[in-house]
Amino acid sequence: MIHRYETEIGGRRLLIETGKIATQANASVLCQYGETTVLATVVIGNEPRAGINYFPLMVDYEEKLYAAGKIKGSRFIKREGRATDEAVLTSRLIDRAIRPLFDESIKNDVQVVLTVLSIDGENDPDVPAMIAASTALSISDIPWGGPIGGLRIGKVGDEWTINTTYTAQEKSILDLYVAGTGEKVIMIEAGAQEVSEQTCYEAIQFAVKHLGPVCAFIKGIADEIGLPKRSMTLIEEKEEEVEEELTEDVIIKTDNWLKEHLPRYIKGVVPKETKAERKALLVQLKKELDAYLKEEQVGKDKRRKALEILEVEAEAEVSRTIIRDEWRVDGRSLTDVRPISAEVAILPRIHGSGLFSRGETQVLSIVTLGSPGDEQTLDGMEESGKKRYMHHYNFPPFCVGEAKPMRGPGRREIGHGALAEKALLPVLPSKEDFPYTIRVVSEVLGSNGSSSMGSTCGSTLALMDAGVPIKKPVAGIAMGMASNDNGEYRILTDLQDLEDGQGGMDFKIAGTADGITAIQLDTKTKGLTMEMIEKTLQQGKDARIFILKEMSKAIEAPRTDLSPYAPRIISIRINPERIRDVIGPGGKMINQIIDETGVQIDIEQDGTVLITSNNEEAAAQAVDWVKRLTKEVVVGEVFTGKVTRIMNFGAFVEIAPRQEGLVHISEIAPTRIEKVEDVLKLGQEVKVKVMEIDDMGRINLSIKRVAHTDENL
Repeated sequence: MIHRYETEIGGRRLLIETGKIATQANASVLCQYGETTVLATVVIGNEPRAGINYFPLMVDYEEKLYAAGKIKGSRFIKREGRATDEAVLTSRLIDRAIRPLFDESIKNDVQVVLTVLSIDGENDPDVPAMIAASTALSISDIPWGGPIGGLRIGKVGDEWTINTTYTAQEKSILDLYVAGTGEKVIMIEAGAQEVSEQTCYEAIQFAVKHLGPVCAFIKGIADEIGLPKRSMTLIEEKEEEVEEELTEDVIIKTDNWLKEHLPRYIKGVVPKETKAERKALLVQLKKELDAYLKEEQVGKDKRRKALEILEVEAEAEVSRTIIRDEWRVDGRSLTDVRPISAEVAILPRIHGSGLFSRGETQVLSIVTLGSPGDEQTLDGMEESGKKRYMHHYNFPPFCVGEAKPMRGPGRREIGHGALAEKALLPVLPSKEDFPYTIRVVSEVLGSNGSSSMGSTCGSTLALMDAGVPIKKPVAGIAMGMASNDNGEYRILTDLQDLEDGQGGMDFKIAGTADGITAIQLDTKTKGLTMEMIEKTLQQGKDARIFILKEMSKAIEAPRTDLSPYAPRIISIRINPERIRDVIGPGGKMINQIIDETGVQIDIEQDGTVLITSNNEEAAAQAVDWVKRLTKEVVVGEVFTGKVTRIMNFGAFVEIAPRQEGLVHISEIAPTRIEKVEDVLKLGQEVKVKVMEIDDMGRINLSIKRVAHTDENL
């Protein structure tokens, strides 16, 4: 049966339809908001996957160019290719929101596919995509703890906006995406223009208030047409067919052993400052548990599963100890930041570099400056135009002491790079003030707690070292949490390894000394209360200010000069109507200038010409060439020109490239002449004075009056 449901969010109609298309999925939902339409489908595999210790959830957000009425710009490939960065980021956005509400004991593949079918140019599809995913999961037979909703919040002037349109986003001081219920927050993604902690808190509070009706709407649909949820017992029974399960007696033996020995492990961790040392203690504990179970005649498969219990319980014991004793694995207080180290200019020849270390997390950021022509061209479903600032993040396996194939950036790398990029965008100089294309690459050399925030700090150092006139330095910190089912919790500054367990969160906050520029929240709970968020924001501000002070010891402000190896850009303005003279027919003229001087030339529609070169002499030559091509002739100016044509009534003289004027026979010599050829020859260089420019732009010149003053004319 086809079911349709309708409500209003932010003054716009939201329509949900199910039962009409994609009926072979466990559930499918068509969600239309304005005229933006997204199809959500959810499917669960019939059999559990053997040999995995994680929940296999896949979330895929599919951009379709037809949704925006576009055809791919490539001449050779018209089909959509690999997911764009924007699609990857939206996939992560929805994954981070729905994942905490699944039971991680599920080992069946679960896939959520969100296909954008149309966009109206005003309503961002990530809002209906989140609502569609939540609705599809809620009405399906897949066990899930929803529903949740998702809203985008902005602030234009003094007014809060719900699901801010593309147009309004340009005027908003923040772009905040919140997923959760009417009481708790599960996921946050935000970019802001140095917004205060209080304003961020109020924005999140406003979002939570309006998420309530969205969740109630979805719950009403699920109550009416939702399928009975699959029994977890059935799933576990199917898993027993794949491999032997732990028996109750082995679980009891493992639990009793851990109760006796885990406290010893926790105490042993205290003096250990590095992740490797703490990991070594855990490995030793595993060996002891394995030996004990072997003595108890427990088989190999069951022992392996018991060791998985140990890892979970070790993290749980760390959380319990933090809540009970406010104790942390490296001896810090709840609000302490690990030791900070910051350096700049550590590499030769490159345009700018910064090395940032916080504890064992270490990031090297490198800046490259290019011409305006090096900008990235955007040709996606939602995006078009140019992008002049790019931040790319690399996470090689050696940074966590592993050996793995390196196959290019994955979703995590793209997400972390985008977060650091978002954090620094508000402080970058305008293109008018600094016309360079800017690329920052952050290489993670060591990771133990928020390398994305480390790359934000490293990028700030590198940009200042490169002489990019950023408005203010930006730093970032990852905040964590230990919590239990009794409502007890502790907020942790500067999250690391064992502290990121169940009941925890990864709440990244970046900004300047004056306000927040980016937020990203993931949680391993069923949601955060507003009290938790308020405390985290304030505690995070203190940490951010501390880190900024430590960074200032390496470099306080952007350098006044660029690296000698960075290209120089010379900007000149010409009459926009003369752009065609610089380009020439088929680009012949501009290509000639580039070929002969070796410079790069970029021309804006307003007549701005940007000439980029590492060679000062070549740049000057190109500037002179462009100026001559676009020279605006003024009455009274004197030129040395070349005779290009001789007629019986006078001669034409080229006074600038592609510009010539007429010297009438009467203006050639002070005395009367019979023939032009008696005085002038083709190719002859002569000095001429501009006497008149008529209404049609024709130039009249004089040779005989060059030596005369204006008073004698």
